[in-house]
Amino acid sequence: MRHALRSFVALCGLAVAAAAWGQDSPQRVELKRSDLSGAPGMEVVSSIAEYKPGETLEAHFHHGVEAAYVVQGATVQLPGKEPMALPTGIAIHNLRDVRHGGFKVIGDTSLKVFTVHVVDKGKPLYDLAK
Repeated sequence: MRHALRSFVALCGLAVAAAAWGQDSPQRVELKRSDLSGAPGMEVVSSIAEYKPGETLEAHFHHGVEAAYVVQGATVQLPGKEPMALPTGIAIHNLRDVRHGGFKVIGDTSLKVFTVHVVDKGKPLYDLAK
């Protein structure tokens, strides 16, 4: 099952990357965006992101809800904190307007995450936190 999910995500990512569609950062590739049925003004955005060792995920927030699945875990470190593992297979939920991220990937393994956002249509997918 896990291998099938990884293969599916990799194929989707390659197809989308080849078309250079929906990229707003070097790490994130948007896979699909559509209106949320029954909720005018809301949309669903699915993406795959890869953060290589040494790269930072800036602190940010969303104009809606983010659900994430860690496809490939890695070790991350917040400024002034001890390194911690984000293991493969965990699910993460980030609520509307809640600051998250702000860590650096350390070690020798990339962090790969599949995300689904349900956000306000017409607003940026995320804004950097101050």
